[in-house]
Amino acid sequence: MGAVTAHPAPRTGPDAEGAGRGGVRRPGSPGPRRLRGPAGEDGRRPPGWQTALRYLLLLVVFAVMAGPFLWQLSTSLKGPGEDIYSYPPKLLPSDATLDNYAGVAEIIPVWDYALNSLTVAVGSVATNLVGASLAGYALARLRFRGRGVAVVVFVMAMLVPLESIIIAQFTMARALHLNNTLLGVLLPGAVGAMNVLLMRNAFSHLPFEVEEAALVDGANVWQRFVRIALPSVKGTLAVVAIFAFMAAWDDFLWPLIVLSDPANFTLTVGLNYLHGTFADDQRLVAAGTIIAVLPLIVMFACLQRYFFRGVGEGAVKG
Repeated sequence: MGAVTAHPAPRTGPDAEGAGRGGVRRPGSPGPRRLRGPAGEDGRRPPGWQTALRYLLLLVVFAVMAGPFLWQLSTSLKGPGEDIYSYPPKLLPSDATLDNYAGVAEIIPVWDYALNSLTVAVGSVATNLVGASLAGYALARLRFRGRGVAVVVFVMAMLVPLESIIIAQFTMARALHLNNTLLGVLLPGAVGAMNVLLMRNAFSHLPFEVEEAALVDGANVWQRFVRIALPSVKGTLAVVAIFAFMAAWDDFLWPLIVLSDPANFTLTVGLNYLHGTFADDQRLVAAGTIIAVLPLIVMFACLQRYFFRGVGEGAVKG
């Protein structure tokens, strides 16, 4: 019987690429492949001019997006003795002051208007979270006749401009005796079509196996909705809350039409009176603009973690 010769096991993986029998690398063969990193496809950093071009484009976009806000903030902090139309323009005020904000409060009841806007915005957030989540869950999980038609109706509702239905809305609000009330301002935006579709998309990405396990344990529809579905879409709920708050806070045309009592004016309508009466003093107008924008910035800063997490909503963590 001949002797049995033991051969080494073949090598596998990136280290064995280009190696011959016995694991000896042949001369001139390429080395192990390098993993592709974020720097580039071949692992090398991009040229310096490409990096400089990217940062330059980012600075241009930042100037276009944040430039008007920074200019309004600078104007609101400038005193009466400082020229706001000087050339070249000065972004930093030479003598910053908060008197313009106090001047806005002396001319119009800005804090009462802000409270009215906050009431409408908070109500819009609550109604959109409840209504959009219920409707989105029904469209994504429940089986009923006409579900596809309902989805198409919500999509078409997003295509209808407000100006084409605002007369019908005002007629309905007057028939219900809701004109000149904050409830009349709130109701048309109580449940947004886009928010319903966002919640439907988030719920539809949840695995069915999770709810099937709860169904086997005896959970009904409401228990599955409250205990399983809602905790899994917190990011999308934050997105809906931000969109609903911004839409209600920034709305100008509908409150201007439905409200006639100055005591019920929202902040956007009240600031319009400020601009029309004191159009020559842009410092007061800029201060009122900053007062109107500040709550949006605060809300986004508080919910940005959930907002960006809502992009990949619906995945199950392993």
